[in-house]
Amino acid sequence: MRLGRRPFLAGAAAVWLAGQARAEERAATGFVQREGTTLLRGDTPYRIVGANMWYAAWLGADADYGDRARLGRELDRLKALGVNNLRIMASAEEGPLKNSVRPGFSRADGSVNETLFAGLDYAMAELAKRGMTAVLVLGNFWEWSGGFSTWLYRVTGRYIDANDPAHPWPAFADSSAGFYANADAVALYHDHVRRMVSRRNGVTGGLYADDPAILSWQLANEPRPGGSDAMIARTAPAYYDWIERSAALIRSLDPHHLVSLGHEGTQGANGSEAIVRRAHRDIDYLTAHVWPLNWGWVDGKNLAGTWEQGRARSAAYVDAHVGLAESLGKPLVIEEFGFPRDGEVYDPGTPTDYRDRFYAMIQNHVEASWRAGGPLIGSNFWAWNGEARAAHPDHRFAAGDRAYMGDPPHEPQGWYGLFDSDASSLDQLRRHAARRRSGSQA
Repeated sequence: MRLGRRPFLAGAAAVWLAGQARAEERAATGFVQREGTTLLRGDTPYRIVGANMWYAAWLGADADYGDRARLGRELDRLKALGVNNLRIMASAEEGPLKNSVRPGFSRADGSVNETLFAGLDYAMAELAKRGMTAVLVLGNFWEWSGGFSTWLYRVTGRYIDANDPAHPWPAFADSSAGFYANADAVALYHDHVRRMVSRRNGVTGGLYADDPAILSWQLANEPRPGGSDAMIARTAPAYYDWIERSAALIRSLDPHHLVSLGHEGTQGANGSEAIVRRAHRDIDYLTAHVWPLNWGWVDGKNLAGTWEQGRARSAAYVDAHVGLAESLGKPLVIEEFGFPRDGEVYDPGTPTDYRDRFYAMIQNHVEASWRAGGPLIGSNFWAWNGEARAAHPDHRFAAGDRAYMGDPPHEPQGWYGLFDSDASSLDQLRRHAARRRSGSQA
């Protein structure tokens, strides 16, 4: 017995020492790191009360479309609410797609728009001053920032506009998924990844790879393997290869930061849990997005009559992805969740009763996981509108407008975004953040 105890004790000591070394490394660097189903900053669990603010780089730009004073005000508001993480676009590609954001990080001719890169530098510097972190999104499956379809256009000369009646669903999603198997288009994406991940911040002078204000590099916004089952089956090998190669490229340039995928979950894989599992094999943590209106689970004009079914399906969706995270032994973030105002109207000052119920449902799931030590470590609502207001009575964004909102320019301005005047929603968010802080979380 005594002889048998010595190897055990030695092994236990080695494990303890290794854990101490990892803890000391985390404390010294300030980087958020993963340990099992937990994210840690130093020895403290890093739990996310987050927002989506895709347009931060645009506000940070020293250009006519920028507004650095507003950026500072918005970050101060979010900080005061207890928000500690923002999901930000670090890519946008100009091209022929009619709904794409302009300007982009690359111009229509493929040249680099250094002004917008510098806008991201400024935004990251300001965010770091406030002790916040960012998820930096490096691509987009959808058209609103150019993304995969624009990279494909640059090498093939062909494209499909989303929501074009001549190309009904799932034509656009299948077309966009053609990106994964096109080596030239993927090479353009990887060029952008190298440029972004290797960049030196022109404001702070430090490398992005050395910046603890970055929580993770995210491969893309909602990268689906296709829209139709046939396309998903055909593109799956190229899809998984793109994920693995892109994650490996990022880690070769930056060994410090986490890598996330940006996936919606099973809704972005035609219901397949197997695809979600396989897609996250080389990814540090899972993500899920919850969109009851977009997915037909509620009727925006009849929320009273459809709320309960939408609530139940949304709650089941969250639970299913908690189960996936547990089975993979990785954390989970509900990094997008959105709901319309009552009556699906867009004006600030109109009621948000059902939105508040939806936010509370998501936040209650998160808080229950915090208490139980579960894998669901946080959430990011979609999205922050702040002080911006629609410039036109039809709530449509027009070329030359500068009041960027969480609702991208191709969507009704005020559809899902949270305004600085939405008192009940803000109070609820503040209480949720206070419960995170009361647990002494980072």
